[in-house]
Amino acid sequence: MYSTHHLSSSSEKSSSDEEPPQLTGEPSVLPSQQTLTFIGDFFRDVTFEKWSDWKWQVANSITSVTELLYFLKLSIEEIAALGNLNMLSPLRLTPYYLSLLDRNNPLQAIRRSVIPVINESVYSEAEKEDPLHEDKCSPVEGIVHRYPDRVLFLVTGFCSTYCRYCTRSRFVGDRDNCGENYINNAIAYIENNTQIRDVLISGGDPLTLTDEKLDDILFRIRKIPHVEIIRIGTKVPVVLPQRITPRLVAILRKYHPLFMSIHFIHPDELTHETRQACERLADAGIPLGSQTVLLKDINDDVEVMKKLMQGLLKTRVRPYYLYQCDPILGSSHFRTPVEKGLEIIQGIRGFTSGYAVPNFVIDAPGGGGKIPLLPDYCQGKEGNNIILKNYEGKFFKYPDYL
Repeated sequence: MYSTHHLSSSSEKSSSDEEPPQLTGEPSVLPSQQTLTFIGDFFRDVTFEKWSDWKWQVANSITSVTELLYFLKLSIEEIAALGNLNMLSPLRLTPYYLSLLDRNNPLQAIRRSVIPVINESVYSEAEKEDPLHEDKCSPVEGIVHRYPDRVLFLVTGFCSTYCRYCTRSRFVGDRDNCGENYINNAIAYIENNTQIRDVLISGGDPLTLTDEKLDDILFRIRKIPHVEIIRIGTKVPVVLPQRITPRLVAILRKYHPLFMSIHFIHPDELTHETRQACERLADAGIPLGSQTVLLKDINDDVEVMKKLMQGLLKTRVRPYYLYQCDPILGSSHFRTPVEKGLEIIQGIRGFTSGYAVPNFVIDAPGGGGKIPLLPDYCQGKEGNNIILKNYEGKFFKYPDYL
């Protein structure tokens, strides 16, 4: 996949007085200095035009331990896991997202989210391949119909970067190309069920589809009279911001009202490139929300979470959900106690903008859907008064009578 000059070691870095190759075309997003340094270290013969081409990023994604060894100093736990990839979820990360990883620190938050460790092969009794019973709530292949008025439409099993804690680890990598009959049957189900007013397009990652394929799916859904809104769930602006091209945005803006939920987990993902991608989407009138999974030793800290949520607002992304990590197979090392999520919400609310406070939810195992949880702000009743506790721990009475 790579020639040796693409994979030079740290001892072969170019001297600081060498000029990097010049950008001769207009990329989808402009590279940051961190990106330029990474290109100079590992991809010196790759032009910025190629680096900025999302299809090049996908084609040159890292998928094996041999490739990773050129870029990262792997820990014993990482090497042990990578030697058993046939037993685990697939490995894939874009060169761009790889550029954000700390080469020497296996405990770096975002590195732990994409590089497997041997703990993934340890299953607890409560863990399931499909804990949310999505397959049982699937009337036709590709559709999950759990709520009365909305459906989840899984249009691909492919992601440009695979998260190690993915709810659909059973699915991703197995159905990269969902065929014509698959798509036709799913859209026919939506057409034939008039109570469906909201379609969430997800996968895998729908933004890894070609412009033409995505345009066709959106066009066919938007033609259905009873579908009021379309949503897209994606991590592409975070792991593959080069994909957010002017052409893609022009396609998306044809299908308003269209919303986008973007998967962020850590402030380190709020890069120069990701901000550009999100701003381009927001400028096209697409409301952006974030979905964040609570992960042990990655973002289970009040200050880290507050920094992420405030950074999202600056990027014009509204914090939406903070998810308790789903009990998929091999996820014990990622999961926190539920109390930790409540502690984080309590530590944010009142100490930052209300817009920066997400809804903490558990997607109930067994197909129960999203259940919101809040700290115990209501402390009971005293006569005709409700006793309330505010963000500072102070108590107040509210008259609860007419």
